[in-house]
Amino acid sequence: MNPTKQILLLSLQLLLTAILALFYAESNSSPLLWWCLLGSLAGVTGLLILSALHSRSQLQKLAAELRRAVNGNMKMRLLANEDHSWNEVLFTINELMEVLEQVQVEAARSQAARKTLLSSISHDIRTPLTSIIGYVDAIKDNIAGSDQEKQHYLDILSVKSKGLKVLIEDLFTMAKLDADELPLSPEAVDLAEIARETLIGFLPELDSQAMKLQLHIPEAPCMIMADRASLARIINNIIKNALLYGHEGGVLGVGLEDKHQDWELLIWDRGPGISQPELIHIFQRSYRGDQGRQAGHGGSGLGLAIAKALVQKNGGRIRVDSIPWEKTEFGLSFQKHDDSRQLRNS
Repeated sequence: MNPTKQILLLSLQLLLTAILALFYAESNSSPLLWWCLLGSLAGVTGLLILSALHSRSQLQKLAAELRRAVNGNMKMRLLANEDHSWNEVLFTINELMEVLEQVQVEAARSQAARKTLLSSISHDIRTPLTSIIGYVDAIKDNIAGSDQEKQHYLDILSVKSKGLKVLIEDLFTMAKLDADELPLSPEAVDLAEIARETLIGFLPELDSQAMKLQLHIPEAPCMIMADRASLARIINNIIKNALLYGHEGGVLGVGLEDKHQDWELLIWDRGPGISQPELIHIFQRSYRGDQGRQAGHGGSGLGLAIAKALVQKNGGRIRVDSIPWEKTEFGLSFQKHDDSRQLRNS
């Protein structure tokens, strides 16, 4: 029963009680009127009792349904009934159950992803570590006959150790991002300058892989608000990904375009690319596609996941488009920063 009706009935009951009390004080009152008032009072009281019993029944049914939900039946939904006073409560509970179901699904998905990540990472750590131990034992036991062979083993050890160091650093970075414990220091930075500085470190590798560089970055400053170190890390990860999995195309492209309110940094290659079904998964941790673009060929499988997390943490957006053997392009968009306005206000 509607709470307003219950209040009206209760008020009517009190009014009838008061009238009966007055009639009782008047001994000469009409017996018929007396019995009418008494019957009305009994009727109102009966309605209030029925209303209370109905409310109790509704609460018991609601409690039973909620116990089912607590026991794991998150798909359960409460049905509306003719009592409109309860429908608002039922709708609110249904909305809450829907949110809880989504949280449960996300938690299960996150747990599955974490298990996959741990399995992948344990393999990625074990493989180079086993190799390092093998080469160290070979050098220690003098299996390498000549100084040249020993130097070759040492070179391999250096490469394996550096790769393991990068993997461990990626793991720590991902853990800090998950825990929101990676502090950023946003400042006005020149995106074009940071892109050029980061690219310089890859020039020897481009040369060794005989890859041509197509550079289209404006000479004028392209100012944005971002954390300098994390921005360099983002660009580094995307370029490294392009070199690892796109070197067969023989070209690395880096450009910076004016998109009205944003600057968009474009990094692309002409390698085997990413198939359409893989594109939606490419930023997942340790995702392994058909081409092994993220997790094969010596990559940690965390580079693109870290890049996306850092882009979002800096208030930017990241996208990827791919046509195999034509162009696989990553786009990093950041809102423009009016540095001159900041200088005027300072």
